[in-house]
Amino acid sequence: MTLPTTTTLETDPRDVIVAADDGTQLFTRRRAGPSEVVSVLCDGIACDGFIWKYLWDQLALRTSVTHWNYRGHGRSQVPRDPERLGVEQHAADLAAVRASLGDPEVILFGHSMGCQVVLESMRQQGDRVRGIVLICGAPGRVTHTFKGSDALAQLLPRLIELVTRHPYLTRALWGGVPPELALKMAFALGEVDSKRMSPEDLLPYLEHMADMDPLMFLKMLRLAGDHSALDLLPNLEVPALVIASDRDSFTPPRLAEEMAKSIPKGELLMLEGTHAVPLEQRDAVEKRINEFLDLVLAPMTEAPPAVTLA
Repeated sequence: MTLPTTTTLETDPRDVIVAADDGTQLFTRRRAGPSEVVSVLCDGIACDGFIWKYLWDQLALRTSVTHWNYRGHGRSQVPRDPERLGVEQHAADLAAVRASLGDPEVILFGHSMGCQVVLESMRQQGDRVRGIVLICGAPGRVTHTFKGSDALAQLLPRLIELVTRHPYLTRALWGGVPPELALKMAFALGEVDSKRMSPEDLLPYLEHMADMDPLMFLKMLRLAGDHSALDLLPNLEVPALVIASDRDSFTPPRLAEEMAKSIPKGELLMLEGTHAVPLEQRDAVEKRINEFLDLVLAPMTEAPPAVTLA
């Protein structure tokens, strides 16, 4: 893998473009904090940072912080190879981001599909990781458990075929639903907690979703459904905080419970809420993450061990 020239975080927040191993340009935003340890934030699919709105500032009080956009997301370039969209590629992109920072010690945060990216990153590059935080996610096979069934996994191949045959019609339909209407539907269907979440916190996600290439999204979703890091969990030796919510219809909470139990140093925080619990239960999430940071930022006598697989 060809990695970019390393740089260091500066005092003021700044944007930096990082070249992935295939030359795809990845957008990162960086902010220096009181520690050289860097909290690296990994999104869910179709997200470009909305979930970290409040944690971005809170984490900067304890660590340096970096957030990055997946290929084809946000301000990152569409992939130069349209087939390189799997979780393994995102983990390789994360390695490029870490190298661009100067390969500091990191705490890896993942939300939704970002949990798979974090875990796959631990398989590829588990050294210099102080701890991991996995929020509203699972170790893999997510399309087989979406809303409690494998219906999405069965439907995706046909959807991809349909979108491939009718790209212009799909694009028109995909972007035809105004984000404001989608917001009202999400609240009405209970996909997010309207009593705990401000509409302006969710709207950026819906706007970004409407701008995405639907075929790329469906292919990425299918590949995320094929991926699994379940075998890795018992071999993780770093502290892991798993945060889940009891009404998460995208990732059933039992998967988070099982994941936390499978990780030797795993801990579970179960909250009332939905897939967007970092925005719905801001105070509780920040409090528990600060407690986790107390643990992983404590002086260490030796570097955290790398992941070893049997």
